[in-house]
Amino acid sequence: MNIHEFQAKQILLRYGVATLRNEVASSPEEVAAAVNKIGGSGPWVVKAQIHAGGRGKAGGVKLVKSADEASAFAKAILGKPLVTHQTGPQGRVVHRVIVEEGCKIARELYLGLTLDRASSLVTVIASAEGGVEIEEVAAKTPEKILREPVNPVVGLQAFQARKLGKALGIPVASFGKLAKFLAALYDAYLATDAALVEINPLVLTESGDLIALDAKMSFDDNALFRHPDVKALRDPNEEDPREQEAAKFDLSYIALDGTIGCMVNGAGLAMATMDIIKYAGGEPANFLDVGGGASEEKVAAAFRIILADPTVKGVFINIFGGIMRCDVLAAGVVKAAKEMKLTVPVVVRMEGTNVKEGKQILADSGLNIITAADMADGAQKVVAAAKAA
Repeated sequence: MNIHEFQAKQILLRYGVATLRNEVASSPEEVAAAVNKIGGSGPWVVKAQIHAGGRGKAGGVKLVKSADEASAFAKAILGKPLVTHQTGPQGRVVHRVIVEEGCKIARELYLGLTLDRASSLVTVIASAEGGVEIEEVAAKTPEKILREPVNPVVGLQAFQARKLGKALGIPVASFGKLAKFLAALYDAYLATDAALVEINPLVLTESGDLIALDAKMSFDDNALFRHPDVKALRDPNEEDPREQEAAKFDLSYIALDGTIGCMVNGAGLAMATMDIIKYAGGEPANFLDVGGGASEEKVAAAFRIILADPTVKGVFINIFGGIMRCDVLAAGVVKAAKEMKLTVPVVVRMEGTNVKEGKQILADSGLNIITAADMADGAQKVVAAAKAA
């Protein structure tokens, strides 16, 4: 689960991570009031709050010198889609902005914390190239990405902070502040079961302070039951309605940009199914794993979600029945197909538990369902049928 910048800063501030004074606003009038509340002589920064990076390049961030200028900028972006390299061409509608005091920046750095699955350790990722997409830095100049794994027994050590400070070129006088900043960030990461904490940029001010100028946090969905306060920060406006519907039935669903809907049991098989669809010349419209012990109702819900996508021109159901019974899947598919008045071709490949019963249910349904001998055959048939349709 992702949250907004202002929400991330509120969490990090509780753990001692240094941020600038800010206010959240959802109207031009509130923006002007926020500038006056923060006070000072300016400038101030107004930033669109959406779950996507690249807001500055897309025109979603502006340095303003007065409350009137801040209000005018807010009027121009609130309620309108902001298109960045991470949103797709449709963009994300801006419902709120954050108004923040300015600061005198000496340098911009990058700092992040995430789990390195290769070492199974939480790892600090840092770079002197802050303020730009870290993916771009990693692709063009990977030697500029610093990594410092953290031993879970002893935690983040002061010598590691000094090591990173030296590599980043931070003045020795600020090493202590970097150690304090990193310790607070690490505490916040562990305490909230975060999957990622990213500060980009981390700014070194002219006075030698280190401040989180931006903040991004993502959380492990499987741990949200332990953090109802974090779960309450979920913003439905930032999530695909189909993914929200899938979550109600405990389905693993991710919307994609293709035209071939996929229903599969098992994450590995789902990934292989998407690959073979692409190999056959198609593009998957989604990732959907119904899981091992799915009920008829759960399967029906999954099929309805796929068919509700107007971009779907064909559906490939690829099931290997172990715990998942093929007859249960077939019954769910037939139920949903009749409710939705099936209008797109459906190709089914089933093997495993109760496969004969499952195939018989499909055959007796009266629906126009194409059977496949194996994965490759199914992928070729669904791509061909979708193109013909």
